[in-house]
Amino acid sequence: MVGVGGVIIDNGRALLIRRGSEPLRGEWSIPGGTLELGESLKEGVARELHEETGLEVRVLELIEVFDRIFPGESLQPSEQNHPPRFHFVIVDYLCERIGGEPRAGSDVTDVAFATEEELAKFHLTETATRVLKKAFAMALARGAPR
Repeated sequence: MVGVGGVIIDNGRALLIRRGSEPLRGEWSIPGGTLELGESLKEGVARELHEETGLEVRVLELIEVFDRIFPGESLQPSEQNHPPRFHFVIVDYLCERIGGEPRAGSDVTDVAFATEEELAKFHLTETATRVLKKAFAMALARGAPR
C-alpha cells in the first residue's frame, strides 16, 4: 500500500497526531494515511492532513520515501514464515499550513505541536523522528523561524 504523510512546521513546531487505529494505535506520529486510487501523492497528502487534523495545507517538497513492514502473527508457534500484516511504502512531504484550526479528526485521537527539542517526549518511532528532524532543517532552510 502507498502511504502519504505531511509534516507541518508552524512557528518552529511540528504538528503530531496520536493514531486511533492500527498500525501504531495510540502512538504519536506524523499525520497521514493511505493514498486513494487515482489520487496524486500531493492530493493525498492534502486530503489526509485535512481529514486527520482539520488543516488546509500547501504541499511544498518531498522529505523522504521509505518502507514500513509490520510482521504478521503466526497461528502456530512452529510456523516461521508468515506474510506481513502491513507493508507500506510511505512518501512524506513538508507542508505549509494555509488554513483551519488543528483538531483530532478521522482516525486520530489527539493532536499536539512539538519543537524539535520536545520530540523525544512523544516516543516517536526512529523513522518518524528522522523524518521530522529533516523537516525542521528543510523549514529552516526555507526561512521558517526556529
